[in-house]
Amino acid sequence: MKADQRIRCVEDMAAITRQNARVVTLFSGGLDSAYLLYLLAERGCRDIVALTVDLGDDLDHERTSAIAAHFGARSHIVDRKGLFAQDAVLPAIAAQAKYLGIYPISASLSRPIIAREAVRFAESTDSTVILHTANQSQNSLRRLNGALDQLGFGGHYGSPYEFSALTRQEKAEALRRAGLGHFEARTHSGDSNLWCREFESGSLDDPESFHAPTSLYRWSVPDDDAQPSSIAVRFTAGVPTHVDEQPMPLVTMIDYLNRHVGQYGLGRYAGLEHLDQGEKVLEVREMPAAFLLLDAYRHLETATLGADTLRMKLAIEQTWVIEAIEGRWFGDLKQASESFIAKTALQVSGVVAYRLARGSAEPCAIRAQKPLYLRDRDAWEKQVAASRGRRMSAPAAGV
Repeated sequence: MKADQRIRCVEDMAAITRQNARVVTLFSGGLDSAYLLYLLAERGCRDIVALTVDLGDDLDHERTSAIAAHFGARSHIVDRKGLFAQDAVLPAIAAQAKYLGIYPISASLSRPIIAREAVRFAESTDSTVILHTANQSQNSLRRLNGALDQLGFGGHYGSPYEFSALTRQEKAEALRRAGLGHFEARTHSGDSNLWCREFESGSLDDPESFHAPTSLYRWSVPDDDAQPSSIAVRFTAGVPTHVDEQPMPLVTMIDYLNRHVGQYGLGRYAGLEHLDQGEKVLEVREMPAAFLLLDAYRHLETATLGADTLRMKLAIEQTWVIEAIEGRWFGDLKQASESFIAKTALQVSGVVAYRLARGSAEPCAIRAQKPLYLRDRDAWEKQVAASRGRRMSAPAAGV
């Protein structure tokens, strides 16, 4: 799109006001998105839709709608949990989508789904502006802008926070003066969906000394009464379909595993991620279902795929992840790498079982539908030795 159509600072929003444009804002109900509504209302924008895409996060629909109404915006909430699971989480499991192998990616999965919904909604309502709230310390800036550009949205889009930087305290104080005082108590920034709950800022700003308050966690708080147990996950052609032989849709399975696996204190991650210009920021997250499903998938594909295919897949996995985290979700390279991974996934069928205990998930069974592994090495040794020995001792043809 033309550079003058991008919204990058508060001053750029004057173009929206002059055109009396219909505006779609990506609205989570948090501090940043509430302050964006405040900015729009302050500048006289009267045709605003606060679009909330529910991906299974911590949404309070009633509260979200009330905040939007406070600034004269219409709240529109769409449930896309199933779409997110199918179009983003499922391929991420097959791609073993971890950032540098350290932690499962999450926002890289959700942002393209949100952007696609925003474009569909904007086009269906003749809206000419899509605004979000990512800033330069958030990789969502290039992921959302990248997706909106790749999807061909022709109107204004972007974030006024890209070049207009305000502190959380400044935003909270402005909202308090506008009649919304409950944002002042928030000390951390968070992002959540059914796959991940992620936290940053506040006591997590400094990687050299950080602490995540226990109150931030929901899924991975250890339950002192949880007894050791076993659990088994079945995959069919790369798709997780059953837990303990009970069929479960993926959304239901993720919710169940987040709570069941999380009660053993499993699935917490902390790590640095690079920004667009190379700086690093710290993120802390909890992802118990991702922890188990990614591990189980890897065990099962090692049982079903040949060594050369696995070696190639390891390289292609990182290509998939790089394209996702750099905001090229709808690009050719990401689609091509996903095609290779999807082809290998067709062979990944079987069950992986674990013994669960406090802080531990120990694999105890790998049962592939079409395995390449040996189950009786001694018997195999005898069989192979006899077969190969006969070939070695047989006289050459024509001698």
